[in-house]
Amino acid sequence: MNSGNGGPPQTLVLIVEDNEDDVLMLNHAFQKAGITTPVHVARTGEDAIAYLAGTDPYSDWNKFPLPTIVLLDLTLPGLSGLDVLAWVRKTSGMQNLRVSIHTGSCFGQKIKLAYELGANECNTKPVGYEKLIEMMEAFRVHWLESSKAPEVWRTHKQTSPRLSSCAN
Repeated sequence: MNSGNGGPPQTLVLIVEDNEDDVLMLNHAFQKAGITTPVHVARTGEDAIAYLAGTDPYSDWNKFPLPTIVLLDLTLPGLSGLDVLAWVRKTSGMQNLRVSIHTGSCFGQKIKLAYELGANECNTKPVGYEKLIEMMEAFRVHWLESSKAPEVWRTHKQTSPRLSSCAN
């Protein structure tokens, strides 16, 4: 799972989503789907990178451990989900972090680019709460119960890099 936090590996989901309603629905769907894994939320691409890098305001690595998987929205204020994914895949220790893209719209070119950048999966957010629960049940079984997370780590405390936004 993850290391470099000074303690034993733990299962954690990082949700990167700027829409408060989507975060609330995801949290509720997690509960209905039987997901008891701790969840942290980042609202922007910059916050996601700061969290993953372990920099301010996420510099307490015990309080903000590395996630087992990232649920990443593509459309974020500031740095996009594609920018975050590109940062993850080129950052030492993070290349194997599992990233599941969840997007509100099925943008063919952006989905293609997400896979080219190394996304582990790309899903369109379902219309309807029952479908979201079904998706989260499948997520639980596959990502949190069946598959083994690769080891990821933070190399050292550093300032978050600035990235230019990916083209739309």
